[in-house]
Amino acid sequence: MQHRIIKEISDFIFIEDKLECADVIFLPGGGHAEVPELGARVWKAGYAPIVIPSGKYSIDRGAFSGVLSMKEKYNGEYVTECDFYRDVLLKNGVPDDAIICEDRATYTKQNATRSRKLTDKLGIEVKKAIVCCKSFHARRCLMYYSYAFPDTELIIYPTDIDGITKDTWHLDERATKLVMSELRKAGGQLTDEIDEFLGHRTG
Repeated sequence: MQHRIIKEISDFIFIEDKLECADVIFLPGGGHAEVPELGARVWKAGYAPIVIPSGKYSIDRGAFSGVLSMKEKYNGEYVTECDFYRDVLLKNGVPDDAIICEDRATYTKQNATRSRKLTDKLGIEVKKAIVCCKSFHARRCLMYYSYAFPDTELIIYPTDIDGITKDTWHLDERATKLVMSELRKAGGQLTDEIDEFLGHRTG
C-alpha cells in the first residue's frame, strides 16, 4: 500500500489519548492479559477508583476461548472473559471492592451498552472514563462507548498485543488482515449511525 494510505488507516484505527483522572476504567473483554494488566497499572496510578471489566465470551464461539497470552501466569479455570480479567486485576494489585464485573456481553457494542446499564443501575455517574483496549481495537471502542455514553468524555488508552503496532501492522500479513477487518467493521458501524441519523432527520 502507498505510504499515505497506510498513514491514514493507521491514524484512523490506532487512537491514544493522554491519561487524565476519570470516574471509571472500562475494559472491553477478550483473552489477552495485556489489557487488564494495563487497566491495573492505570488504577494503581490513581487515575480512577473503579474498574469495570466486561465480557462473557465471543458470540461466534459460544464459550470462553481461553487465555491468549501469559498462560503460565494466568492459568485459572475461567468461564467468562470477565472472570479472566478479574483474576488478572486481582493478581496485579487491584482490590476486589474496586472491581465491578459485567459478565454478559458477547461483542464490543454490548461491552459498552451493558456497562452503561450497569453504571446506571448502580447510580455511578460517569462524566469521564478511561477505556483500556487493544491498540488496533481502539477506534471501534471509541465508537461504541461513545454510543453508550454520549455525554461522557472518553479517554482511549490502548496497549499493543501480538506485536501489532501503529507503525508496523502493514508489514505482517496477519496483522494487516486484523487491522483491515477493524476498518471494515468501523465502516459498518459508521454506516449504521449515518442511516439512523438520516432516518431521524427525515422521519
